[in-house]
Amino acid sequence: MKDLAPQIFRKRLLIEGFFTTEVSDKTLIDFFKFITQNLNLRTYGEPIIHATGGQGKEENQGYDAFVPLIDSGIYIAVWSGYKFLSMIIYTCAEFDEQIALIKTQLFFEMTAIEHSLF
Repeated sequence: MKDLAPQIFRKRLLIEGFFTTEVSDKTLIDFFKFITQNLNLRTYGEPIIHATGGQGKEENQGYDAFVPLIDSGIYIAVWSGYKFLSMIIYTCAEFDEQIALIKTQLFFEMTAIEHSLF
């Protein structure tokens, strides 16, 4: 991908995988606090958590969650039935992607994890 704005620092980490922990609104709020503290990223608002609540296809039931960072944000999509999550950390600040991977895997008790940094 061509960098159209090299003068603007951006770092994006996509993490996907299967988890074993139980996920609820509280789990996602706790995770956002946990991961931002471990990566030294600062929030400026409360996390926003949406549960599908039976709307849409059964296989797509789960959560969409976002927390705003002073330097951008973190988004998580959770498919509860598949116990699968997809998360992107998008920042204009540096962070340690290895810590992000390890802490995310530990928190969600992930059995399989893949990532891409761009």
